[in-house]
Parts: sequence; C-alpha cells; structure tokens
Amino acid sequence: MRLHAQAWRRGLVGAVTAAAISATFLAGPAYADPPASRSGDGEWTVQKEDSGFRITLRLDRPLPVRDAVPELAVDGRSLGPAEESPDGRTLTIVTSDPGAAAASSVDVAWNGEVPTPAANLRSAGPDAAGPSPEAARKKPPHLPVDPAAPGPYTVAPDEYDLGDTGIAPASLSGKPVELRAAVYLPVGAKGPRPLVVFLHGRHSACYNPVTRTTSNSAWPCPAGQQPIASYRGYDGPANVLASHGYVVVSISANGVNAADNPFSDDRGAKARGELVMKHLDLLAAADRGEGDPKMVRLFHKRLDMDDIGLMGHSRGGEGVVKAALLNAGRHRPYGVKAVLPLAPTDFARATLPDVPMAVILPYCDGDVSNQQGQHFYDDSLYANADDAAFRSSLLVMGTDHNFFNTEWTPGVATAPASDDWSNNNDPVCGNKAPTRLSAAEQYAVGTSYIAGFFRLVQGGEKSLLPLFDGSGGTTPSAGRAVVHAVAQAPARERLDVAPFTSASPSVRVSGAATAAVCAGMLDRSPQSGLPSCATALTTSQAPSWTPATYAGNVAATPVLRFSWTDTTGRVTVPVPRWDQNVAKYDALTFRAALDEKATGDADLTVGVVDDRGRTATVAVSELSTALTKLPGTTSPLPKTWLRTVRVPLSSLHGVDLRDVREVRLTGVSPTGAVYLGDLAFSSVEVGGTRLDRLPQVSVQGVTVPEGDGPGAATMTLTLSERSHEPVTVNVQSITNGATPVITQLAQRIVVPARATSVTFQVPLAGNTTPATAAQSYQVVASVPTNAVIGEGFTRLVVTDDDAL
Repeated sequence: MRLHAQAWRRGLVGAVTAAAISATFLAGPAYADPPASRSGDGEWTVQKEDSGFRITLRLDRPLPVRDAVPELAVDGRSLGPAEESPDGRTLTIVTSDPGAAAASSVDVAWNGEVPTPAANLRSAGPDAAGPSPEAARKKPPHLPVDPAAPGPYTVAPDEYDLGDTGIAPASLSGKPVELRAAVYLPVGAKGPRPLVVFLHGRHSACYNPVTRTTSNSAWPCPAGQQPIASYRGYDGPANVLASHGYVVVSISANGVNAADNPFSDDRGAKARGELVMKHLDLLAAADRGEGDPKMVRLFHKRLDMDDIGLMGHSRGGEGVVKAALLNAGRHRPYGVKAVLPLAPTDFARATLPDVPMAVILPYCDGDVSNQQGQHFYDDSLYANADDAAFRSSLLVMGTDHNFFNTEWTPGVATAPASDDWSNNNDPVCGNKAPTRLSAAEQYAVGTSYIAGFFRLVQGGEKSLLPLFDGSGGTTPSAGRAVVHAVAQAPARERLDVAPFTSASPSVRVSGAATAAVCAGMLDRSPQSGLPSCATALTTSQAPSWTPATYAGNVAATPVLRFSWTDTTGRVTVPVPRWDQNVAKYDALTFRAALDEKATGDADLTVGVVDDRGRTATVAVSELSTALTKLPGTTSPLPKTWLRTVRVPLSSLHGVDLRDVREVRLTGVSPTGAVYLGDLAFSSVEVGGTRLDRLPQVSVQGVTVPEGDGPGAATMTLTLSERSHEPVTVNVQSITNGATPVITQLAQRIVVPARATSVTFQVPLAGNTTPATAAQSYQVVASVPTNAVIGEGFTRLVVTDDDAL
C-alpha cells in the first residue's frame, strides 16, 4: 500500500478590521496620476477622486497564492479587502478614509494585520510561552481502536482524467475547470461501498519544473509549466479509509484556484461546490454502468451513493459545505452523511445543521490565521431546534495550515511548497519551538482524525466518539499532539439549560459580579443591540468573533461575559421545569474561556442543586484547562477559543439527579472574568442526517434607479418551501469599491411561519450628479435559522437617472 504524504497550501481567511467596514468605498472620475512612493511591498499611489481616494499598490512580485483574502493597510491599519489583479501584482482599494490623504506607507495585510518581516522578530526566549497546562495534565488512556490503523483490505490506487476543461461553472464566469481525481479502492470489498470525497484548497495551479517557479493566473497551464497535483496530497487518510472498505476519491480543483480571483462573486465557494457535485454525478453514472469507460470499470456497482462523506481543506472546506447545501436543494439528493472542513475559510457564514460535522482548526495556521472556520460550528449550534446531528470543533496545537497535504509540504512535495507559519523564531509555532509538530507528526494527526471521523459517522464505530465529543479521548497515531475538542449533541440527546445567546430573566447574577451577553468584536454589529465580546484582541485572535469577508457586520457567537471581584459572585441558572430529571444524560457541559483582559488564571465551581437544596460541586480546574490561557505572545497568538468543561454526572454525589432544580457557576478565584456558552445536559451521539427537510432561503437581485435623495431599494428573500417555524436570516449589503449610493449594513430579516417570501429595504442615498455607468453591489444572505442558504449571493444594481 502506497502512503504518499502531501502538503497543501493555504486556507483562506476573510477577517477584516473595523476600518474595513466603517470605510465607505467610492469611485469617481480619474485625475492625473500622482507620484508613486515606495513601501516594503512595492510602489503605491493615492489618487484623489470626487469623494474619496483610490489607493493602488503595485507589487515587486506576485502575491503568494493563499486562501486568505489580501487587504491593503495604510500606516499599518487595514482598510479591508482589496481588488486583486489577475496576475497578482496589483492591489486596489477605493476609500473615503481620511487617513489615505496623508499616507506614509501602504502595505499588504492579511486577516487584518500587516505581517512583520521574520528577520525583525526576536524570540522571546524559552519561557515566553509560559508553562503548558496541556503537557502538565495527565492524558486519558488511549481508545481501544486506533482510527489510523490499517484495515483488512488491500488498497488499489488509480486515477480518472476527463481533461483540463471538463466543466465550466457559471459561478466562475464560465472559466474551464478540470475533471480529474485520485482513486483509492478496497480490493475484494463486496457490495456497494461508502464513498468519501476529498477536495483540496487554494494552492498555485501550475509550476515550472526547471525554474521551480509557480503561477496561478491561467488554466490550463501555460507552455513549459505543469499542473500541481494538490489532489494527491491526502494519500494517508485515503489509504486508511480504503483499507477499511471505503472508496475514496480526491478531486483536483486547479482550474477553480486559477479563476476564483476575480471571476467569481464568492471567491470560488459555489464553483468548488459545483465541482464536487459534478464528480458525484459522474460517479453515480459510473456506478450504474454509464459514462466514461474507465470510470465504469472502476466504479460499476461499487458505490453507495446514499452514504457519502465530504472532506475539504481550506477553501475546499467552504467548498464541501456549499456542496452539501447544493445537494440538499436537489429534488433527489445524494446521501451526504458527514462533512469535515479542515482549516477552512468561511467567507459568508453559511450554516450546516442536520449533518454530522467536524471542523479541524490548526493552532499555528499562518494562512487562515483567524481560524474563521469556527463559524461553521458556532453558527450551526442553534440553527435548527430539531437538529438531528452532532457537531464537533477541534483545535489542534502545533499544526500549521499546509502540512495536512504532502503536496504543500517542503521536502515531500513535487512542486515548490512552504511552511505557512513564517516566523521561525516564534516560541510557540516557529519550527524551532518544542510545541510545534514536525510535518510528519502533523500529517499523522490529520490522518488519524480525518479517518476517525468518517469511520465514526459512516462506519458507526462509536468507540471513536471520545476523539470528538470533548471527553478527551486520545489515540496512539496522534502521537504527542494536543487536541482540544468541543461538541454539541443532537437535539433529542440534550437539554439546553442556558445557551447564553440572549438575555434571559431567569438567569440570576448575585454577589460581587456582573454578567451580560456580548457578541462579535470591534463594535461591528450595533444593530444587534449587544456589546462586543472581544475588545482587546486582533481579528486573528478571536475565531468565534472574527468578522467574515461577506458578512462583516453580522453579529457573531453571542456568549455570557461573567466577571466577579470576590467569591460571592455567582450565576444561577434554573433547570427547565419540564425536564428536571437529568439522570438520563451523561454529562453537564458548557464552553468557557478567559476574558482576554484577564491577568492570570481564573477558576469557577460548578454546582448542581436538587429539589431538597442539596448541592454537588466541582471546580472547573479539576476538569478542564478551559480557564487557562492558550499559549503565545504576539498576534495572531494567543487565541481566545471557548473550550469544553465536561462534568460527568456520575461524579456528582449526594444529589438527586432525577429532580435537579438549578445550576450554579461561582467564582472561586479572588477575581476573574470569563466567557460562558452552551450550558446543557447531554449524551453525545452521532445522530442522523436530514438537511433536505429544511427550506432553502435565497436573496433575489434587483435593478433600481438611484433617485435624487434618500430612498430605498426593495429586495426579496424567498423560501424553497413553507416552514412551520419563522425563518431568520441576516442580510449584508457590501459597498466595496463603489460609489456610496447604498448604505452598507447588516439586517436581520424574519420570514413568518408558512410564508414563502418577504421583502426588505436597502437604503439608497440618491443624488443629482451624473454618472457614466450603473453601480453593482453585492447583497449576501448568511447565518439562517430554521432554513439553510440556497442562493446566498446576488446583486443590487443602481442605475443613474441624472442626465449627463
């Protein structure tokens, strides 16, 4: 069996700073070209226009091909996502920010921050990261099953190739994309087999084997260049799964990578989803004995198209989520049973309820450094009150973005590759740091958890559940890796005592303490009425709250911010009267993290009180490291990431679990401040899949005249079918690079129960100034509840009605 480790390149990150949204982007007639100035990245100009400034940065060399979205920063402050030329050498942004007029430097920023040259970064010394509580705590025993251990079947590797121009997605402006995949077949496995499809992320499409240079501006590859085989980088998990009887298909997406900038509205997310669906259609046809002869030979009567798992890396992670949603919208969907986004981007914050999901986040991700894929977990938590599936999110310490794919790993890849964490002197994530995993160690962890997730969900191997449910399970194949896991059980397996997503009169705060619900960061979501959670963090340090590229003003991950000044401080939460018998559950769980301004560790006790007033109490520090800071000294570290506190009910003595009245969270350190979320009694089970039962919500485009003064454009949200429950969806208007005829904003829209559509208003600021062309604005739907996203991107076109 051939185990080929492959390293994959970058996951994209769409975080932007407060300035990115507060700046209004304008366009107007051109003036004479201003003189160019130099910065560390190249030559830049600031050009005055009628109502703002056009900033252009011409780079000395093409941008690296990353999953993150490039931004422009003036004097070290990011102004938001920039328009990138197809050759990657020019970035442009139009802004009314007054700081542009006196700019002294213009640089490329990623995820809200200008990278500091590695040469200028000094190691903070061996003790800078502080002690590692993870290393100090005794690990639980290994599981009885190692998910990366080979199975009983020999693996037959193969490929199919239908050419470089096999599909031309409309969402990619009709640009050609290849239909090519690596195949891993279990020899001798009888009957239809479960299918797992892998999708790589955004890496350069081509390279010159002589000069060792890469390119990503044309597909098919120009003369003298060869395609980079990113799709061959997941041999480890593919071979393990195939040896256990799964058919694995890893598909190539170089054509999407070469065209997603600037030929798509959503950075290629829909095109990647369409590519996955095209491969599923080809595989289904081959299983029936139809289509390409080689595919028929490989797959005829060998596939169970009602048992499919999807894994996507980086932008591929967003792509497989989109594929699951596209599939659910079909009249006869395939049976997508499990979705695993690996180091994913999440530019538009789609939800994925009712499908078992595990999100893997590498702590040392230098590309998608804000780990925005956490939104897939957070946004789906309460998206459907009758959710049938469990979900998990895993923070893997010591791992970067690329090394889960061998074709993105230096020393292993055929084409040029790199470590996306560029600061080798960093005491936590640098390649000299003792806590940083080697490329081989990281690949082993990825193999273990990717194979483990699909074996758990599709294979029903419940003994693997402790790797994902937050109970702290370990496995030999993961080696010394520290993996933090949080999980939510299916709705029928849990009692939500206090999600802490909104203020509740039943939640009592007493003693020397305060508590309030907060959401998001940088005061981005005033329409929510909630204060910001993260007030002293960068957008790369707060995965749950980082602003999304296409939903920058939409409120993110409400939690309870609880602080106390002595040990009388307490939060008391009543258990719902209709379900006070909690003995049927396994544990009381919640998520917690230190307030980012806290100095030193804090500690709480968790008390469970029964009908006779008897209390069983346990300290959080005895159960979890959730209230210990994660390591790091300089942004994007340390992260504030809510970790699991799990109280096994079997450990609570002296109380009647058949009649529990309340839960008490009490400060036991002299002072402290923490974030709390998702308090529930639960028994984690994998659950089922029924995404196709939810209606799909879509936003409809419209063309309107601008008018001569304040007005509004009426737009429509539609549902694919009626819902018995009200549907909510957030709508974001985006003004980047356009004359400010509309107002950039986020709105929360409600579609009443049994209704199939509703209208909403986008404010217009009309004028009497003639313009030469209509302006086109993006309007994006995100974070729905009781529905999922259908067509989430559209255009509002505003025509000029003033005579030239």
